Amino acid sequence: MDVSDRSSLPRHASQPARLALPRSADGLPPVDRAFWQIVDDGLSSLSLELSGGARAAIDAQVRLLLAWNAHVNLSGLRTLEQIARGHVLDSLVAVAPLRALGRARPSLLDLGSGAGYPGLPLAVALPTRRAALVDSIAKKAAFLEVAVGAGLDALREAREPDMPEMDVLAERAEDLADEADQREAWDLVTARAVGSVAEVAELGLPLVRRGGHVAIWKHAGTAGELGAEIAAAAGVIAAAGGGSARIVYLPAAERIGLAGHCLVVIGKRRPTPDRYPRSAGERRRRALR
Repeated sequence: MDVSDRSSLPRHASQPARLALPRSADGLPPVDRAFWQIVDDGLSSLSLELSGGARAAIDAQVRLLLAWNAHVNLSGLRTLEQIARGHVLDSLVAVAPLRALGRARPSLLDLGSGAGYPGLPLAVALPTRRAALVDSIAKKAAFLEVAVGAGLDALREAREPDMPEMDVLAERAEDLADEADQREAWDLVTARAVGSVAEVAELGLPLVRRGGHVAIWKHAGTAGELGAEIAAAAGVIAAAGGGSARIVYLPAAERIGLAGHCLVVIGKRRPTPDRYPRSAGERRRRALR
């Protein structure tokens, strides 16, 4: 997901023209039982329970993704098994370590949300008090509007007591950081498949309040690759007000078919200077080490 795309978009994107894409999950085929069998086996390994509303919201998101992905390329994961493991469980494997950061019902901003992962499952599973899914690509932001609407409908129907506020922002992270109601306003900023640790840190830290965190989905790799990536990001992390980045290994990931998946978590220690985040061009020209 390219959160530094330079195209001009409205804050809320509209559905791509000329495509008869569903605007709700009503009437869409149910997902096969095999999908929830994979997810439930994974939840058991994670010692995690979902409320009825959370399950319904995740189910609606998956049904909509299957319908939209047949016409619009939102995700390379297309089978139910791929979506169950590579999207849903890959999102939910982070619930326990994110809860351990110590804030009950945090506010959550998900950068480069794409098809809504990890943002929507985390929003309902943590749960959050408010969440925003961010993507500057019009077709993805349009899908997110529909998925969030369906998720909120599912939570209302289930009379979920901890129902979050949810929104979709069709903007670049750099532009969000210039807005007074977004800058240093969030407890938690997440990013999965967005960019390097340095890139996500520079985009995410300006949006996190002091005491909040940036959490980045990564793969541990081999021969210290992730450690080297974190070391290369140390300069921009410090400049943008972050503390030391730490790798949070996820022992349960291997049990659910996601061996090597981990998080890089960066705490916000100081206010971010106004000059961050820099433009995409400046970030490419001048890496801070």
